[in-house]
Amino acid sequence: MTADSLSLQGKHDKQVATWLIFVASVIFFMIILGGATRLTNSGLSMVDWKPIMGVVPPLNDADWMQTFERYKQFPEYQKINAGMSIDDFKSIFYFEYFHRILGRLIGIFFLLPFLFFWFKGAIRRSMLPQMIALFILGGLQGLLGWYMVKSGLVNEPNVSQYRLAAHLTFAVLLYSYLLWVAFGLLKGRAITVTDNIRKRYYHYAKWVTGSIVFMIFTGGFVAGTNAGYAYNTFPLMAGKIIPDGLYSLQPFWLNWFENITTIQFNHRLIAYGLFILVPLFSLKVIKHNFTSSSSRAAKMLIFMLLIQISLGISTLVFHMPVPVAVSHQGGAIILLTIIIFITRDLKIENE
Repeated sequence: MTADSLSLQGKHDKQVATWLIFVASVIFFMIILGGATRLTNSGLSMVDWKPIMGVVPPLNDADWMQTFERYKQFPEYQKINAGMSIDDFKSIFYFEYFHRILGRLIGIFFLLPFLFFWFKGAIRRSMLPQMIALFILGGLQGLLGWYMVKSGLVNEPNVSQYRLAAHLTFAVLLYSYLLWVAFGLLKGRAITVTDNIRKRYYHYAKWVTGSIVFMIFTGGFVAGTNAGYAYNTFPLMAGKIIPDGLYSLQPFWLNWFENITTIQFNHRLIAYGLFILVPLFSLKVIKHNFTSSSSRAAKMLIFMLLIQISLGISTLVFHMPVPVAVSHQGGAIILLTIIIFITRDLKIENE
């Protein structure tokens, strides 16, 4: 490649990276809105899946009454919200409506710029499989969201915690992959220590990243089982380090997914582990000073971890206030964003 073509490719890479980060940012807000939708018990207010016509909300009193009457046919109204006014229904409807609209917009924000950049020649041909995979995964995430909602429209008006955790984790993985590709396009080349040391800490960073993703996954089960409303004390649970009934269900593995005591205990346990793991890792990255950007990010990671733990404790002891609980969910995604940046920055590209 000539110097001019390299310069042009660098410019294109920056443009593509900016676009991917924008899409990831919208997914971030969608995850936050999804958390608010769950916490306000709004997720089952839209009982039909209309990918095209569902873009248009009820526009007049007759439309609202028809939509409300449809909602009344399902278990959530009959068993929980019987007697709800139409104004109260509107308040929960809009949370779910905007959550779905944002999902559709993400598809548009991805597809149209992709076509523009592709025909412009700005996207490297080697990236085409990644782009196709991202678009397909985004579509599957929408289907998974409806699959989750359907679980709460029959018999018991509660969505399956398995489907909720899968929906959340899938969104997080999609978000992470977008950032991974984008940060790779923006990455510099500075290396201040031997490759072997850098490579070792790159693998450590992957373990930290996986631990944070797993933490978010367990948070999905906390949300899906309403386990956050139990044991609203810290650091003890019902006055004990190891609470009663921790493994009371049979078979044993069921406790991890359906026993609210075990679910909350495990979520706390992983948090304790990260409280030790993240500072140890970050301080080593700062010490070795692989790049100035990774060192700065490592400092941010420690700071964000302290904020996140404070939000988690506050969410618990104050009985799940919506603003604090939503901030806690957002904090987890910010923490993940920082470690993804560090991991990408430490990666040696010729591996």
